[in-house]
Amino acid sequence: MEDRAVLPQDRFLNRELSWLDFNARVLALAADETTPVLERAKFLAIFATNLDEFFMVRMAGLQRQIEAGFRTPSPDGMTPREQVEVIAEKSRNLTEQHIHLFVEEILPELAGHGVRILRWNELDDAQKKELDELFAERVFPIVTPLAVDPGHPFPYISNLSLNLAVQVRDPSVEEVHFARVKVPPVIPRFISLEDGEIFVPLEDVIAANLDRLFPGMEIVEHHVFRVTRNADLEVDDEGAEDLLEALEAELARRRFTPAVRLEIEEGMPRHILELLERELQITADDVYTSRGPLDLAGLWDLYELDRPELKDPPFQARTHIDLVAPEEGATPTMFEVLRRRDVLVHHPYDSFRTSVQRFIEEAARDESVLAIKQTLYRTSGESPIVDALIGAAEAGKQVVVLVEIKARFDERANIQWARTLERAGCHVVYGVVGLKTHCKLCLVVRSEEGTLRRYAHVGTGNYNPKTARLYEDMGLFTCDEQLTIDVSNLFNYLTGYSLQRRYRKLVVAPREMRQQIIEMVEREAGEARAGRAARIVMKLNALVDEGIIDSLYSASRAGTEIDLIVRGICTLRPGVQGLSDNIRVRSILGRFLEHSRILYFHNGGAEDMYIGSADMMHRNLDRRVEAMARIDSPEVKRTISEILDLALADNYSAWLLGDSGEWTRLQPVDGEEAMHLQEYLMRRASPHA
Repeated sequence: MEDRAVLPQDRFLNRELSWLDFNARVLALAADETTPVLERAKFLAIFATNLDEFFMVRMAGLQRQIEAGFRTPSPDGMTPREQVEVIAEKSRNLTEQHIHLFVEEILPELAGHGVRILRWNELDDAQKKELDELFAERVFPIVTPLAVDPGHPFPYISNLSLNLAVQVRDPSVEEVHFARVKVPPVIPRFISLEDGEIFVPLEDVIAANLDRLFPGMEIVEHHVFRVTRNADLEVDDEGAEDLLEALEAELARRRFTPAVRLEIEEGMPRHILELLERELQITADDVYTSRGPLDLAGLWDLYELDRPELKDPPFQARTHIDLVAPEEGATPTMFEVLRRRDVLVHHPYDSFRTSVQRFIEEAARDESVLAIKQTLYRTSGESPIVDALIGAAEAGKQVVVLVEIKARFDERANIQWARTLERAGCHVVYGVVGLKTHCKLCLVVRSEEGTLRRYAHVGTGNYNPKTARLYEDMGLFTCDEQLTIDVSNLFNYLTGYSLQRRYRKLVVAPREMRQQIIEMVEREAGEARAGRAARIVMKLNALVDEGIIDSLYSASRAGTEIDLIVRGICTLRPGVQGLSDNIRVRSILGRFLEHSRILYFHNGGAEDMYIGSADMMHRNLDRRVEAMARIDSPEVKRTISEILDLALADNYSAWLLGDSGEWTRLQPVDGEEAMHLQEYLMRRASPHA
C-alpha cells in the first residue's frame, strides 16, 4: 500500500455533515410529488426522528468534547467547535425546509384528500366543544401542571418531551407565576375528529383548556417547547459485576443528562426563552425556532390512517422458490433443502416469516435438533423468534441466546427479553467485555444418522419480523461444514474464552476484519498494476474508516475500478483527479431502507463475495463483534452479482456523490429507460410476475 503521507490532507469529507446530507436525501423523498401523500408524511416523520437521534448522540458527543477541552481535529480537519457551528447552521436550514414542506405542501395535499390538520383557531365552535369534552375525559386525568416558585423548583424536562411554558396571574395579588405542563406521550400526537377526517395537535387541545388546569388563575400566555438531551450511554462493563444492573442504573441516570437542543415555536417572548435557557443550562446557539408544530415524528400516527389510496400499493413478500413445496408432495423441511444447496434470501422481497422465522421454528420443534444458538440485537415487541427459542428450551433443547443489551435505544426492551429467556431456561449471555455484539447469526445442531450436522443462518439484518418488511437485507442459509464450524467457533468466542483470530469462511471484527479487507483491496490493486482486470464493489450503510478509505484510494490510483453503494455516511471523496478517479459513489433511497452489506472483489475472475453485518466504521471494526460470510455457492454468487448490477443501473432512486461532497439525484436522460431498483425487485417478486 502507498505511503499515506503522499495522499492529500483534504481527502476526507466531514462525517457529521455527510450524515446530515443523508437526512437531506430523506427529506427529498418527502418532497417528491410523485410519491403518495401519506408516504411523504412518513418521510417527514423519519427525517424528524433521524434528526432527534443525531442531536442525542452526535451533537451531544461533540459538545462533550468541547466541554472537556478537546481541540483535536477530525480527519477532515475541523475541530469539535468548528463542527458544532457548521452542523448547527446546516441543521437549522434543514429544519426550515422540513417545516416549510409540511406547511406549504403536505398539509394542502392532505386537505385535498379530505384529511385536515387544523390548529385551534381554525376550528368551529362544535369542534372545539367536542375536543373540550375529550380533554375532560381523556387528557385532564393524566396531565400534571407543575408550578415554579420558591417552594417548587424548576421541574426536570425529560428528553424529547413536548411541553407548554405557561404564565398565570393570581388576580387577588396581581402576581405572575410560571408553570410547565407536559404533553402526555401516552395520547396520540394528533387528536382526531369526525372519523379521522380532521386532526388537531394535542398541545393545542391542552392549551385551550389551561383554565381547567389552573382554576381561578388568569392565563397570561403559553408557548410550546421541546428539549433534546444527550442519550448516548456510557456503561463500564469491565468493572460491572452485573451488566444488567449496571445498564439499568445508567438508563436511570440518562434521564438527567445535559440538554443539547431547545426547540421552540415562533412567538416565544424573550423573558420566557431566557428562563428556559437558564434553567436548562443551554445557550442561544442551542435554540431552534420553528413556526410549528414541533415534534413532527408524530406524523407516524397519521400514517396509520386507513387510506390505502394515499399510500404505496401494498406489497406481499414471496416465499423463496427453493423453500416452496414441489407441485406434488409435501413441503420439504429447511434442513432437507439446505442439505442440497445453500439458500440466499433477500428481504423484504423474500418472506422473513417463511424463511428465517420458519428455520428457527422448525428447529425448535424438530426432535433431532439438539441445540440452537442465536444472537439478538434488536427484535420486535411480539417476537415469534423469541417465542420459538422459549419453546425449544421448554422442549429440552440446549438454547444459547446472546442478547446485546447495549443496543442503542433498545436497551430496556432487550433487558426484558433477556430476563424472559432466562426464566424459560435459555442460557443467556451478553457477549464479550468491552464490545457490542452486532453480528447476525443463528446455529442449529442436529443429530443425523449417528452424527452431528450444523446448519447456520448468517444475516445482514436483525431477527425482527417488523423491520424485515421495511428494511432491505440478505441472509445466507447453509450447512457448509467449514462455514458452520466457523459460526460454532465464533459462538464459543462470544460465550466463553477463545483467542481464535482467523476463520476459514468468516471475516470477523474486531480482531482481523479491517486488515483482511485491506488485504483484499490491495490484491485488486496488484492485479491492476499488472495490467489485469481489477474491480471492487461495496454495498454499505456507511463508509468512514480511514484505513479502508486510504486502501481504496491506493487501489484507485493503481487503476482498480471501484463502485461504492453507500446509503448513509460516506467520508470518501470520489472522482478526485490523481486520487480517486476510478471511484464512483452512489446512494439509493426508497420505499425500503437499504440495509444489506455486500463486499465484491474480482480476484482474477474467481470473484470473492461476502455478506454480513459490518459497515466500514471505527465502531464496527474496533468496538463490535461483526461477521461477514464468504459466499461459495455459484448460484448464490450469481444472485448477488445481479442485485449489485441492478443497484448500479438504478437511475431513478439513486444519488451520486461528487468530489466536493455534494449529492446529485439521478434522473433518466432523454430516451433512457427508467430503472428503479426496488420497484423492479418488487415486480419480480410478485406472484403475478
